[in-house]
Amino acid sequence: RRGQRGGGGGTGTMILSGPLGAASPVAVSVSISSSLNSFRAQKRYGRGLTIAEFKCKLELVVGSPASCMDLELYTSDDKFVMKLDSDEALLGSYPIDDGCRIHVIDRSGARVGEYEDVSRVEKYEMSATDYEKRPDSVRSFLKRSKVGKFNEEEMLKKEAEQEQKLAEEKALAEAISVGARCEVRVSGQPNKRGTVMFVGLAEFKPGYWIGIKYDEPLGKNDGSVGGKQYFECQPKYGAFMKPQYVTVGDFPEEDYGLDDEM
Repeated sequence: RRGQRGGGGGTGTMILSGPLGAASPVAVSVSISSSLNSFRAQKRYGRGLTIAEFKCKLELVVGSPASCMDLELYTSDDKFVMKLDSDEALLGSYPIDDGCRIHVIDRSGARVGEYEDVSRVEKYEMSATDYEKRPDSVRSFLKRSKVGKFNEEEMLKKEAEQEQKLAEEKALAEAISVGARCEVRVSGQPNKRGTVMFVGLAEFKPGYWIGIKYDEPLGKNDGSVGGKQYFECQPKYGAFMKPQYVTVGDFPEEDYGLDDEM
């Protein structure tokens, strides 16, 4: 039943009275379950809604048509209370408190899980030709803005830079021969000595690479990357470096004093 404004001359607050006459909040937070879905939704609804209006709102939650719904009220510990079977009655006229559950029973004949299985939903697929004609697509925007691959000048510049970088790497790699002693010099890291075991292009990343067998277990692999063996060495002794970090020359293996007697 709809309540009245409080007295006392001040601005009162609209309240609703439950079946026992006690004042109730204007809205209630309930859990919604359905015979068609496995999930539960936590929602808040005004007590002033009629059950018919309430069912219309539940359509968006469970997917069942309002005209095919039966509603059941359960307590917060899932004990059945009663059916909400009067479409003209207000939601607040039933003994509903925060935490209660309202279960929707679908009478439309739909199958369980039908509204959850998105694979059953017919999907619209636009052809590449139709998409190309759309003026409001992302591709059209990129074309108009000449961004990324649609900027011909920028793409040609990047291709030229990549070709130049590859040519420089190739020239450096051709000056390094398999079997040569070398030293790897990377800024911020200690120098590492080893033997060149591989020179050339690799499948794991673009460009030219130098495969090195270090004198000590300072590497990352055994000469293989991605299942392909480029050279052989013990685990943790192998590494691949870009040519610019490899210097060949007379770099004898350092004596770490491992054979000295203690």
